[in-house]
Amino acid sequence: MSFKKNLLNENRQSIIPKPRKNYAELMSCFLLLLCAFILYLTGQNLDLVLQCLIIHFTTLQVGTLLQGICNFTEEMQHVTSRYNGNYFRALGACLDLQRHALLFLLLCGAVYLWLLKESQLPPCLNLSLMCLCQLLTIIFGFRGLQGSRAGLPRRSDNTCAGPSTLPPWPRPSAAEISQIHEQSNCNVAQGLAWSYYIGYLKLVLPHLENSVREFNSNQLKTIGSELLKCEKTWKLHILIPLNSDVYDDLHKADSRIQFINNLPEMTVDRAGIKKRSFKNSVYGVQGIDQKIEYCVLEYATPLQSLYAMSQDENAAFSRQDRIEQAKLFCRALEEILQRSKDCSGCYRLIVYDDSEESDKHFLSKTIIQDIRQQCEEVCVKQNSSVCETEQNCPQPPTFPSGGTELLISGSDQPLPLHSGGY
Repeated sequence: MSFKKNLLNENRQSIIPKPRKNYAELMSCFLLLLCAFILYLTGQNLDLVLQCLIIHFTTLQVGTLLQGICNFTEEMQHVTSRYNGNYFRALGACLDLQRHALLFLLLCGAVYLWLLKESQLPPCLNLSLMCLCQLLTIIFGFRGLQGSRAGLPRRSDNTCAGPSTLPPWPRPSAAEISQIHEQSNCNVAQGLAWSYYIGYLKLVLPHLENSVREFNSNQLKTIGSELLKCEKTWKLHILIPLNSDVYDDLHKADSRIQFINNLPEMTVDRAGIKKRSFKNSVYGVQGIDQKIEYCVLEYATPLQSLYAMSQDENAAFSRQDRIEQAKLFCRALEEILQRSKDCSGCYRLIVYDDSEESDKHFLSKTIIQDIRQQCEEVCVKQNSSVCETEQNCPQPPTFPSGGTELLISGSDQPLPLHSGGY
C-alpha cells in the first residue's frame, strides 16, 4: 500500500511543475567569476577594462530610460482609467526608479563623459549614437514589448510566467508586464472572465428567456399578474462594482432591493456532478417615485475572488491590483459576451463605483436608471420604425415638434451604468 502511495506521489510530482528556484541567478554568478578570471589571465589594462564596463553600463541604462519614456507616452493616454490621474504612478510603472537607480545612471554618464575626453568624437555625438542604437533596437522589436509576448518568460506549458517568476536581472517594467498579460490573456481578470462565461453564463443565458416565461406563467396562476412584463428587460442584470465589494444579500447592500423569488432552476450534468442546478433570482427595486421595477439581478460572482485575494497575504494582491483587475474583468467579459452568439441580447452589465458614494440608495438608483434606460431604448426603436413606415406611405407624414434622442457613448472605457453593445 505504501509502495503504491509513493508511486502515486512520484507520478504527481513529475506531472505538476514545481516552483522555480534560483539556479539562473547562481549560474550568472558563476559566469561572472569566469569572465573575471579570463580578464585576469589575459592581463588586460585595468583602466581600459573599467572604461569598457562603464560604457556598457551606461548604454544599458540609457536604453532602459528611453524604453521607459516611450512606454510613458502610451500610459499617459490611460492615466485616468489605470492610475486614477496620478502621472507619477504612471511614470513609476514605466520606470522603476528604485530598481533602475537614476543616480547610478547619472554617475555612469558623468564618468563616461570624463573618459570621452580622449575620444576622437565629441561626447554629445557619442551619446547621440548610443541613443540612436537603442531606439533602433526598440523600434525593430529586439528590446521590450512591441505588441508581442517578448520579454516575458514562458513556462513549460506555454503559458505566461507572472511577475514573481521573472528573473532578477533587468526585466520588463510594470506597464510592459501588464500589457503582455492583457495581450496574452494571462491576467487574473481574463481567467476569471473566461471561467465565468464558460462555466456559468454560457449555460444559463441561452435558457433565460424560457425560464422567465415559465416564471411569469407561475406568477399569473398564483397572484394573477406577471411581474416581468417588458420582454426587452428579460435579461440577466449583472452588477459589477469596481471596488469588488460584493454582498451575499442584496437587501443589505440597499434596503430598496427586495428578493421576490427564484426562476425555475436548470439542471445539467457538469464535471462529474449529476444534475447540477443553476438558478437566478428575481428582485424588486423601488425607485424614488415609489414605483417598483422587477428584474433578474445578481453580482458577478468572480469579483468575490478578487476581493478575497486582496485580503489574503499569500496572494500578494494589493487594493490597487484589485481595482485594476476588476476593470480588466469588466472589459474582458464584455468582449467575450459580444462575440458569443448564444448570449446575445440576454445580459446587461451594470458597472459602477460606489467607493466614494455616501448615498445609501445609490445602487437601487443605478439599477432603476438602467432598467428605464432600456425601456427608453425600446421606445426610440419603436418610434424610428413607425417613422420609417410613415415615410413609405403616399401621404406626407406629420412629426411632433419635439423628439426623444438617445445618446450612446462611443467610449471603450467602462461607463457608470453599462458598458454598451447589448
